[in-house]
Amino acid sequence: MATKLLEDLPGVGPATAEKLREAGFNTVEAIAVASPGELVAAAEVGEATAAKIIAGAREAADVGGFETGDRILERRKLVGKVTTSSKSFNELLGGGMETQSIVELYGEFGSGKTQVAHQLAINVQMPREMGGLNGSAVIIDTENTFRPERIAQMVKGLPPAPEGQSWEPDEFLEHISVARAFNSNHQILLAESAMDLAEKLRDSEKPVRLLIVDSVTAHFRAEYIGRGTLADRQQKLNKHLHDLMRFADLNNALILVTNQVMSKPDTFFGDPTKPVGGHVLGHTATFRLYLRKSKGEKRIARLVDSPNLPDGEAVFSVTMEGLKD
Repeated sequence: MATKLLEDLPGVGPATAEKLREAGFNTVEAIAVASPGELVAAAEVGEATAAKIIAGAREAADVGGFETGDRILERRKLVGKVTTSSKSFNELLGGGMETQSIVELYGEFGSGKTQVAHQLAINVQMPREMGGLNGSAVIIDTENTFRPERIAQMVKGLPPAPEGQSWEPDEFLEHISVARAFNSNHQILLAESAMDLAEKLRDSEKPVRLLIVDSVTAHFRAEYIGRGTLADRQQKLNKHLHDLMRFADLNNALILVTNQVMSKPDTFFGDPTKPVGGHVLGHTATFRLYLRKSKGEKRIARLVDSPNLPDGEAVFSVTMEGLKD
């Protein structure tokens, strides 16, 4: 097995390793998926040295080459699924929301996006036999929507705990780390900090298995106004989403992002609401779910895009005690 220390990579001495770590490249895997430009900026090395370091990291971490389909199938077996607490919603998703993917929820305000996020932050902590992953959750909150009181209410609605255990809201809250993002740059930085946090918790009893960004587009939408700034915005959003995807792969985690909608008043047929973020978000999200309100507590989830599941709809309820059928 190849070594996993930064200092063992070709062209990396103690000083360079220190600079790389300061810039957030803590593992060989993180360097293996970086671009030479990023290393040049981070460690003040030349372009050729950066390329050599990355090549060494790829070899050591065993990433970036071709793999046969059966190896990929083996890796896919590690994919975990988190229950949504609603049977029909789970069936729509082929058994729950899966790790190593980005699940995007979009819909108007009040359609239940944040409620689903809160529910999953709880469910990911449950034992595997109950549809959880025995993991912890990290939330990047851009619209100040996280409510610990809501978690406490939802914990009350969980199915009975396994024998000899009880569900305590405080214990669930202990394994949810929340950071409030104040602007898009801060949001991007927090995704990098989440990487460090996941690294710290990797060998704990509850490693990070869920990263929620609620909402992923709000700051970008507010800061980049007008068509002239669109290219910059999309480029930055693209980098952010790729950081999130990298997090999903390196930590076998589920990334759940919520997204706002805009109205297209020129739509004569069909639904005039469209998700924000354009093609960049559309192509990066593995699963796209459109949530909309129905009567009372009922909500409808429509699977708009998925690599392997048919499009369909599920009806679920958002109750005081969480998501139900």
